[in-house]
Amino acid sequence: MRFNPKADISRGRVSDAGRGGGGGGGPMRIPIPGGARAGGGIGGLVIIVLFIVLTTCVGGGLPGGSGDPAGDGGSIGQPEGIDSGDQRYADCKSGADANRDADCARKAVAYSLEQFWATTLPEQGGTGFTPADIRTFAGGVQTGCGQASSQVGPFYCPADQQIYLDTTFFTDVLEGQLGGQGGDFVEPYVLGHEYGHHIQNLMGTMGQVRTQQGADSDAVRLELQADCYAGMWTRDASDGDGILDGLDQADIAEALDSAKAVGDDRIQQQAGQRVDPEGWTHGSSEQRMRWFTTGFEEGTLEACDTFSADQL
Repeated sequence: MRFNPKADISRGRVSDAGRGGGGGGGPMRIPIPGGARAGGGIGGLVIIVLFIVLTTCVGGGLPGGSGDPAGDGGSIGQPEGIDSGDQRYADCKSGADANRDADCARKAVAYSLEQFWATTLPEQGGTGFTPADIRTFAGGVQTGCGQASSQVGPFYCPADQQIYLDTTFFTDVLEGQLGGQGGDFVEPYVLGHEYGHHIQNLMGTMGQVRTQQGADSDAVRLELQADCYAGMWTRDASDGDGILDGLDQADIAEALDSAKAVGDDRIQQQAGQRVDPEGWTHGSSEQRMRWFTTGFEEGTLEACDTFSADQL
């Protein structure tokens, strides 16, 4: 996978929170419908992964809905403790930079996601678009959803509409603990999934989540839809005019392998447990791969309507 060297990526919304402690402030809490909460404080493979990959990003059903994340008619500003003056991404200006530097590649993906959804969401969803920022960090970070440590991995916080990412997740957890094969397109796939949760937040889809576990639960439908949205973006970004230059089947295979690695059945097996669909929150490996492929092949919000699907 390479990026179009002539692409302008200078406006990509990525910044760095630097290194922070993982302790103070208490565990991250993200409100979900029905008064339940997804909590932090992570230890052990199953808890780590079920929380990380991407359970934290469920977060939906905030009292204010998609138009008022604060739930009080007010607005959410920068989370306390985050500064926006970092220089980590300041020199990332073009696709050529993205081909040389992983940080610039991240910025290129961020800008491509923003451009894609700025057009697609109003056209296909009839919903106004506001971009999400992507924040990288190390050690720990304070977010609108509370304190998060590096163990949390990539997640979307609906309270401040930002995506948080400790980049060591891909080697330490996805490859090291879960056996994913890795590759250049793995991080773009994960960012595409997380941005999908932002789109769900804007559309009010998160407010549809009532059941939190089970093979046919709303939580699983939410996650599979985010995989489908990642596929939609991938299709657009690689269509010849997009930012990805030369995305091939091997790159797609990397994304599908990552989706397979974070399937609930695969995680249960890795932890030495029997496969129990009643405990699923994200869907099986096969489901995650299939819905990413659906988004990639069909390219529409309608095709990604997992909440209306009779069979996941």
